[in-house]
Amino acid sequence: MNIVHKSIAALLLMTAVSSPALAQTTVKYMTFSAAPNYIEELDATIAAFQASHPDIKVEYETQAFGEYFTKLQTLVAAGQAPDAFELNYESFVDYANKGVLADLNPLIAADAGFSTSVYNSTALAAFSQNGKQFGLVESFSNVVLFYNQDLFDKAGVAYPTAEWTWKEELDAAQKLTDAANGVWGDFAPIQFWEFYKTIAQNGGAMFNADKTEVTLDSPQNVDTLQWMVDKVNKYHVTPTDAETAGLSSEDLFRQGKLAMLRTGIWLLGDFVDNAKFNWDIQLEPGNTNKAHHFFSNGVAVSATSGNQQAAYEWIKFLTSSKEAVDIRVKAGWELPAVSDQAAVQGYLDLPKPEHREVVFQALDTAVTPPVIANWNQLTDIVGKELEAAKLGQKTPQQALADAAAAVKGIL
Repeated sequence: MNIVHKSIAALLLMTAVSSPALAQTTVKYMTFSAAPNYIEELDATIAAFQASHPDIKVEYETQAFGEYFTKLQTLVAAGQAPDAFELNYESFVDYANKGVLADLNPLIAADAGFSTSVYNSTALAAFSQNGKQFGLVESFSNVVLFYNQDLFDKAGVAYPTAEWTWKEELDAAQKLTDAANGVWGDFAPIQFWEFYKTIAQNGGAMFNADKTEVTLDSPQNVDTLQWMVDKVNKYHVTPTDAETAGLSSEDLFRQGKLAMLRTGIWLLGDFVDNAKFNWDIQLEPGNTNKAHHFFSNGVAVSATSGNQQAAYEWIKFLTSSKEAVDIRVKAGWELPAVSDQAAVQGYLDLPKPEHREVVFQALDTAVTPPVIANWNQLTDIVGKELEAAKLGQKTPQQALADAAAAVKGIL
């Protein structure tokens, strides 16, 4: 069910004004990330915004992620798009391509007191196309290398460093694996999301720069997939599906059965609470390049909004102000993609893991998902072929050749 909220703080502020009523512009805002757990934080952010912008009132609507884009698409098609709305990166590309989003460059250029240097440059660039800034980056998450320090100490293996490559990773994984006791040196899922990032670590990509040519079966990509499946089937440093006994990789790490795990920072809190051993994080090893996942939400202004200036002021505050950043960090409501380390010092000062700064360092080598119009078909096609290679039903060369042929048919 839709939940439409009006900021209580704003109504109180309006009531308290004894002078003639202030003319206000209403900005309608639509979000998925606030529901259901961060409504209070969104209310507090709006209250802080309206305290410094009394001429702007923010009304918002929340939708669960599963229903959000269906509702948003319906509103856009009906010419009733909210003034500002939230988009994950994958959906942002689609909306930008359809001309639904306002170019923010003129608004930014006219904003003498503001600089986009407040954002991490890589994260901000993800929400631009053809030189036009169609969105401001709101929050991000990524994937890094988690490692069990106790297992490394027991095996006499030095901890991972930022300079590690796949070679050092594999060498360490072989020394750390004790299959007889159910301890494995390394784990990375063999699936679409892991593959798009891992091929970038080897200089590969699924498409050429303008996505007019499929490069799925390039030599770099075949070598990458071979390395991924060899860790399971040749070197036996990663468990097979049967050897996991139905446990997830996160379960195995919590139980002290994985020495290294490539997984998301959204598990930091879980591991702090439930992994009863010493552990830390590091940048992922690459082969020829460093590359890390980039999962992100941004906020955009509707191209048809009659309140673009006010909507811009709101999304700028939401994504970069000290008040909004403090609220987000304190609540654990994803992470703001800001460039000033001092702004997220409270997050960095948490005692575990020791090297939380790695989370932000990984942004500097972030790679975005290869979004195309037939996005769901792309992920299904590639995922199916990766599974066939993992199970030994096809060679990596054949699996990626078959994937490339199928993707060419939908491009």
